[in-house]
Amino acid sequence: MPAAVVNGLTLDYESFGDPAAPALLLIMGLGMPGLAWPDEFVDALVAAGFRVVRFDNRDCGHSTKLRGAPLPSLPWAIARALLRVPVHAPYTLDDMAADTVGLLDALGIARAHVVGASLGGMIAQVVAARYPARAASLVSIMSTTGNPHPRVAFGHHRALRAILSRPLDPSDVNRVVDHLVHVFGVIGSPGFPTDEVLLRGRLERVARRGWYPAGTMRQLLAILASGDRRPLLARIAAPTLVIHGRDDPLVPLAAGEDTARTIRGARLEVIDGMGHDLAPGALPILADRIVRFCRTVEAARAGAPVTSA
Repeated sequence: MPAAVVNGLTLDYESFGDPAAPALLLIMGLGMPGLAWPDEFVDALVAAGFRVVRFDNRDCGHSTKLRGAPLPSLPWAIARALLRVPVHAPYTLDDMAADTVGLLDALGIARAHVVGASLGGMIAQVVAARYPARAASLVSIMSTTGNPHPRVAFGHHRALRAILSRPLDPSDVNRVVDHLVHVFGVIGSPGFPTDEVLLRGRLERVARRGWYPAGTMRQLLAILASGDRRPLLARIAAPTLVIHGRDDPLVPLAAGEDTARTIRGARLEVIDGMGHDLAPGALPILADRIVRFCRTVEAARAGAPVTSA
């Protein structure tokens, strides 16, 4: 994979499709490298006429790891965040958004449809809020605003335990795959069950890309340190689509509803049966809704008649 030097870091990325086509930037969630965006999903977006870029966020995959950066007590940081007391972290969502815009600079992309899932949705939101000229549109998937209200902030306790757990041996690929299979078995989509052989194959690619628990914890601290972002997100002017699974056990539907309420003019699309994953059965639905939305935005910018929404 090629790499770009951004903000003193190296970010590994992949670019697909015609470089002259409208750009669509995919931002992945907590601890997961860019290839966690499934190939068939990327292929569908490229076939619809978009240039698609996916990349490894800082502290995961093949991008720069901040080895040696301090790791405060996670339970203590969570408690401070719930009490709205400042949380100290090596970096914040603002820094990760700056990385994202720096990657666009390195690739010569002036504007992109910014699509993020979970943590990636939070980063995408910050990009749209702080760099309005760079976001042609925003698609926020299974994400949240940082609102600390329990109904919004907390999913099912079993899902929270799963994502905070660690493999028995992070250096053993098979152990990491076993751990990830368990996690996605808990947080995945009940309406779109995934064949375990297919799931293990996908998660083995993730594990071999580099599983870095310390980086995952720092990314989680970045979320906590960024606090309640609703005042910032209220500034977003980009056309916005919020997608959320009705059956998400980790980030409840209330979080998606809160996101759509906070961002002016945002449209909420709820997918029945979808949890907190990119299940194969849900991918055609996700791709279709994103493509139709981004095409509508492109048509509006060009002044052409809008034939789909």
